[in-house]
Formats: sequence, structure tokens, C-alpha cells
Amino acid sequence: MNGLLIVDDEIQVQTFFSYLLRKKDIALSFAGNAAEVSTALEKNTYQAALVDLKLPDSNGLDILKTIKKRMPACRVIIMTGYSTVKSALEAIRLGAEDYIEKPFDDINELETLIDSLFTTPATQRQTDLMQLAEQTGFIVGTNPDMYNLLSLAYKIARKNITVLIEGETGCGKEVLARFLHEAGMRNSQPFVGVNCGAFTETLLESELFGHEKGAFTGALHSRKGLFEAASKGTLFFDEIADASPAIQVKLLRVLETREFMRIGSEQIRHTDARIIAASHANLEQEVEYGRFREDLLYRLNVVKLVVPPLRNRKEDIPYLVRHLIRRHHMDENAFAPETLSVMQEYDWPGNIRELANVVTRALALSEGEPGPITPDYLPAAIVKQQMISFSPSIEKPEQKSPLSKPSLEEYVEEWKRELLTQWKNSSSTDLPAVMDRIKELEKTIGAAFVGRALKESWGNQQKASRLLNISVRKLRYLLHEKGK
Repeated sequence: MNGLLIVDDEIQVQTFFSYLLRKKDIALSFAGNAAEVSTALEKNTYQAALVDLKLPDSNGLDILKTIKKRMPACRVIIMTGYSTVKSALEAIRLGAEDYIEKPFDDINELETLIDSLFTTPATQRQTDLMQLAEQTGFIVGTNPDMYNLLSLAYKIARKNITVLIEGETGCGKEVLARFLHEAGMRNSQPFVGVNCGAFTETLLESELFGHEKGAFTGALHSRKGLFEAASKGTLFFDEIADASPAIQVKLLRVLETREFMRIGSEQIRHTDARIIAASHANLEQEVEYGRFREDLLYRLNVVKLVVPPLRNRKEDIPYLVRHLIRRHHMDENAFAPETLSVMQEYDWPGNIRELANVVTRALALSEGEPGPITPDYLPAAIVKQQMISFSPSIEKPEQKSPLSKPSLEEYVEEWKRELLTQWKNSSSTDLPAVMDRIKELEKTIGAAFVGRALKESWGNQQKASRLLNISVRKLRYLLHEKGK
């Protein structure tokens, strides 16, 4: 028989669970304080526990730590009021399975949650989490911080609470927002996103709240806003820090009352959209600088998820590259191992967005060429050279590329000295060797100019060919010459 420990000091709560679970094959035990918990753990083994966050002589977090230390496999649910949701989330970080809010409004949901503790293996939940992450494009890899972030996001996704996502530009904040939507109860409803920095204040107000016909010049028809379009679904505010003070005031009003009016209308409308906001800026610092409303931050920051930059999870780069390649419907092992190693040495200031651009660029440059993609196809900044290298292997840092500007000049000077030496040696001349050196000079100079043009055109072969006044076919020929 499965053992369930209920930790709550209220007799009414203990009585409620006794009645609710009376017909189930569960051995119930109760504890009202820390001492009773210790006694219960000594007497029995428990597969699950429900722990109240507030106890007379302790708190749920300490009880959670005690249970996990004594019985690591015990699955713990935290019981909390809405005002202590942040503490409940800390409990999840410490190993709690989930949390439920008191009073228990949905008894069926509570019963289903308790049943899942005994019927759904923890490994199945992990499998479901990883499959959903793969489907939404949120690649975890092997970094433990990313897994912990995704696990927390998965557990809060089904809660009707506002989430704030912070992280550097390009690190995947919108992808995480979509994961939250798909993992939540609203996944059959719309996911609607808006970049607060992409509109003027007037346009953003119209975009969010909608307008009536004739509300302003050009308003030829009535139009729903995003709060209406996303009602019952998810409304994602990207770069919320860029919202003007006036828009911030209006957003605060909607978050507090769930009411708004279209521009030019006096009719009050309601929205049930779940709000997820994201910012590359630290909103607490923005509040200190006077650029963001503190009361709005409190409304948004019910749960904060921070996405780490790519430079802090470089071990995940091979997984991300394979995922990006699959999006192009190409062989996921297209990048050579040494190329991935070079990419893992780079700090990626543009994060995953920059990585995606580099992968797309390398695939375009290597199109139609045999063999895996070598470091030659990476931008100069990544291989730490001033120009793209077209040599077959990665050069050591102390070596100078014959294609970078100073090295090209040195190469030409050296080539000239060798030719003049042959010319001045009137007794004997190795003409075939001289002709071979001329061909080598032609290839090296061609590769240098092609490399510079591709760098300036960000890998666009058509643009690069126009810069060089040659055909794309000729440019590809010169690229092909590098391997000979």
C-alpha cells in the first residue's frame, strides 16, 4: 500500500484529506509540526507527502529538506496560499514536485494530482518535459542550469500566474515563453506576442487595446487589440522595458482589474489572457534608474525565470547546432568535430540568435561541396582571424594566415623575393617550379579577395560576386580551389 504523509497543523485540513482519500488504497499519516514529522519518518516509509508551507514551529521548506534527506524518492507537494507563491517556487527549486494553493477550489484537480504521485513515474514526467522542449525548439543539452530552468518552467506552466523572463538578447526568451504556453492549460488557445520596442507609443496602445472606427485619422474600421485576441490564451510582451511610461500605466491597470477599453470607446471589456513578459534589461535596475514602474514590476514578477547566456552553457553548442541543422533539413552531423570545438571557444555575444545565423551562413557557403563543414566556413571573429581562412586546417594562434591583410602582403613580398632570386641566378633556373609558384600566388590572392568579400557581405555569395565583379559560378570555383 502506498504511504502518504499529510503535514498540516489544521485539524480541518487533516479531516478533509481523511474523507477525500478514504476509498483509495493509500496509507495516510498526519503530522502537525516538525517533531511529529520526524516521528512519522522514523516509523514508516512514504512514497509521497503534502506539506503546508506554514507550520507553528517550522516552515514547509525545512520540512521538505528533512523529507528529501531521509527519503529522497518521496515526492513532495507544497500547500500554500497565493501570497506565498514565491516561497512555494523556492520549494520546487529544492526538489518539491509541485505546489497547490489553499483553499482547494478544484477538488477534482487535487484528487488527480494526488493520484499522479503514485501512478505517473517521475521518469515519465521528465520524458514528457524533454519531448515538449524538443517540439517547441527549447534545446536543453547537458547544462544542469538549463534543465533546472526548464523543470521549473514545466511545473509552473499549468498555474495561472504571470511570469517574467529575463536574459540577454538572442538567448531564447520567446522560445521559453512558447514552451510555457504549450505546457500549460491554455495550449489550445492563441499565443500572441508583441515587441514593445517595435512600435511608437500610439501604435502600441492601438495594438494592445484595439480601436473603434473613427477613433483617429486612418481608423477606417473597428479593430480588436491583442488583449482581446489573446483572451483565454497567452499574451507575450517582449522587451517590456521599452514600453513608455504611459503604456506602463495602462498595462498596470489591466493587470490589476483585467479590464480595458478600446481607443475611442467607453465600453469596458474584459480579458483572461495569461501574461508572460520578457526583457533583456534587469527590470529591478530599471526601476532604480526611474525608467520602469515599481508597481508594474511587482505585478509582472510573480515568477521570474532567468535564461543563461550561451557563453555559460557552451557544452550545449553541439546539441543546438544539430537542432539548427535539422531545421534546414540537412544532415545533423554536417559540422566537423573540430568546427564544433572552435565554436565552443567563442563567447557568442549574440547568443543563440547569432549561432543560428552562423550555422545558416556556413550551410550556404558549403552548399554542394563534399565532406563535413570545416572551420574555414566560420566568420573571422570566431576563428580569431581578421579574415575568413580557407586553409584546410585550423592554424595555430601564433601562425599568420596568408589570407589576412598583413600576412597576404608578407606572402607577396616573400613570393617576389623568391622570384627575383631565381631571376638573378643566371646559371640555373627551375622554370616548372617558378610556374607552380605563380599558380599558387593566383590561388592565394583569389582566396584572399573572396574571403574579404564574403566577410563584408556576411556570407552572401551573390553580393560577394558583385563586389568582385565576377559571376557566382566563378566565386564558387575559387572557393573550391581552396581544397586543392
